[in-house]
Amino acid sequence: MKNLEQLDSILALIEKGAEEVIGMEELKEKLKHGRKLKVKLGLDPSAPDIHLGHTVVLRKLKAFQDLGHEVHIIIGDFTGRIGDPTGKSKSRVELSKEKVLENAKTYTDQIFKILDPEKTVVHFNSTWLEKMDLQETLLLMKTTTVARMMEREDFKKRFESGFPIGLNEFVYPLLQGYDSLMIEADVELGGTDQTFNLLMGRTLQKSRGKSPQTVLMMPLLEGLDGVEKMSKSLGNYVGIDEEPQVMFQKIMTLPDSLILKYFTLVTDLTPEEILNKENTLKEENPKNVKLQLARLLTGLYHGEEAAKEAEAYFTTVFTKEEIPGNLPELLWEPSNMTLAVLLRESGYVESQNAFKRLLAQKGLAVNGEKISREEELPAEGSFTLSIGKRTHVKIISA
Repeated sequence: MKNLEQLDSILALIEKGAEEVIGMEELKEKLKHGRKLKVKLGLDPSAPDIHLGHTVVLRKLKAFQDLGHEVHIIIGDFTGRIGDPTGKSKSRVELSKEKVLENAKTYTDQIFKILDPEKTVVHFNSTWLEKMDLQETLLLMKTTTVARMMEREDFKKRFESGFPIGLNEFVYPLLQGYDSLMIEADVELGGTDQTFNLLMGRTLQKSRGKSPQTVLMMPLLEGLDGVEKMSKSLGNYVGIDEEPQVMFQKIMTLPDSLILKYFTLVTDLTPEEILNKENTLKEENPKNVKLQLARLLTGLYHGEEAAKEAEAYFTTVFTKEEIPGNLPELLWEPSNMTLAVLLRESGYVESQNAFKRLLAQKGLAVNGEKISREEELPAEGSFTLSIGKRTHVKIISA
């Protein structure tokens, strides 16, 4: 490390947007000595579709890569197969080995839209966990107590509510910590809902006489409703694989109060650039700054040209209230899939029930003519489908 000023600048970038950092002194010492850090993120293989909420930690990992450090992604294929704790009122359903691998492939395809694959090492934790014998497992369990496990908030709530807790669920945080031991992690990232598990890595490393990892906890990102955590099940999400026009339009519905938070957590802007955005928000119409955010995020995942086209589409539809000529196209095979499923999977409707409600309320139009029954959909050929007043897509049936 050349000087303290440079160190302060690096730490400011690392801490940007973080909710809490535990083990900062260990991190500073490693950075002062020019240590190339191993930065860890564990991924649950049960839900492979990544939205902006997931990218909060991925963007932070990219910041470490940009600083010259190495990212280690741990795919929880072993723990996913036995059913790890969900953080909710019940344990997670076990996944087959084939399903875990399928989800993992989808995950890696998406994360490399953000991370540099040359600076990323992907591990499957079955590599070492399948080799653990009973003695090693019992020694691992010896490092903590039942009382300590009951400090975990979801375990505590389930116990008080009378919901069962499997002994395997107590072992899971230890296995996550064991992952840190195996790769000799210097830093582990996660959301604030993962605090207990993240700290277990420090506990196990200390018990083996190792330098404990720094724990960097990132806040949970509110969805487009501005209230709940971003979630596909709640329909308040922005998927990174969604069509550019859909992504741009969704971001423009974001509450003004979250504009700065999104710039901070899901873009690569520096602390100085974010401060400039904060000052701009005080002087300009928030819509103008939100347009910058939508342009930036759409460009990150689809390229600058697609972002420009998405903005032009948004301006035409939402400002001039016209149906543009260059509509996004969806290929529809009626024999294999209903239109409701196609629109849900493409991000145009939240669910099949939402599609049915739109039909009942005459919120759908084919070539400008409102419809109220699925039977009124053309059986073949292409047509323009209007979803509400401002969303339009060209359906090409095959």
